[in-house]
Amino acid sequence: MVARRRKRAVRESDSGVPTLPGYSAIPIKFSEKQQSSHYLYVREHKVREGTKSPWPPKRTLFVLNVPPYCTEECLLRLLSPCGPVQSVELQEKPELAESPKEPPSKFFHPKPVPGFQVAYVLFQKPGSVSAALALKGPLLVSTESHPVRSGVLKWIRDYTDSVPDPEALRVEVDAFMETYDRKIAEEEAKAKEEEGVPDEEGWVKVTRRGRRPVLPRTEAASLRVLERERRKRARKELLNFYAWQHLETKMEHIAQLRKKFEEDKQRIELMRAQRKFRPY
Repeated sequence: MVARRRKRAVRESDSGVPTLPGYSAIPIKFSEKQQSSHYLYVREHKVREGTKSPWPPKRTLFVLNVPPYCTEECLLRLLSPCGPVQSVELQEKPELAESPKEPPSKFFHPKPVPGFQVAYVLFQKPGSVSAALALKGPLLVSTESHPVRSGVLKWIRDYTDSVPDPEALRVEVDAFMETYDRKIAEEEAKAKEEEGVPDEEGWVKVTRRGRRPVLPRTEAASLRVLERERRKRARKELLNFYAWQHLETKMEHIAQLRKKFEEDKQRIELMRAQRKFRPY
């Protein structure tokens, strides 16, 4: 069975503006010097009935065709005239269902998407979505009061931001480990409480706990495990895989046998020479 994919056809209206069915087009320009416009396609965020979404449908604006130079701060500034914005999030592709998210980190952030993205803009009031759909533009991304760096200047800023502060990094890592240890302790305590307790249907959950203690999560223990695995793989390596290796092994074995034979002959001759008749 051949699966068919539906592709949204971008059409041009009578005014020459490319349109997308079900979306409103908002023209933007990088700066005043740019003559041509780039178009953002926006609509109210909606999901199918029965599908959970982390974005409220009546207060969320879904944005397509977001260029790489348009950051979350830029979208916040461009759409703030429509109403107070609660949050802006850029993603590589639309979210199909609700999924658990980790809190954002200043140091450990995902790799940026090299290309066009989608965005979810959450407003504080539902009327702001209608105002955003009615925007005409063109909107300027980079202005004198809010310049957007590009080219070499952007690379320099990205490199500077990539060098973290050691003390701030240590504080965040310690906070993360404390949260993780607390979560593991709560799960172990909950599992210990539920051990041996029958559920609603009378079934008892049986868990297996080994007598041997778990290896400590230290660097030395990890290195010992890796060394043990390396020795195990070395023992399992194929010997004499090629024909020339097999021939060399045979020749070495024959040479060792000949050497041992000559040594045995010399030993026997020495024993014969030393043998004497001694009756008393």
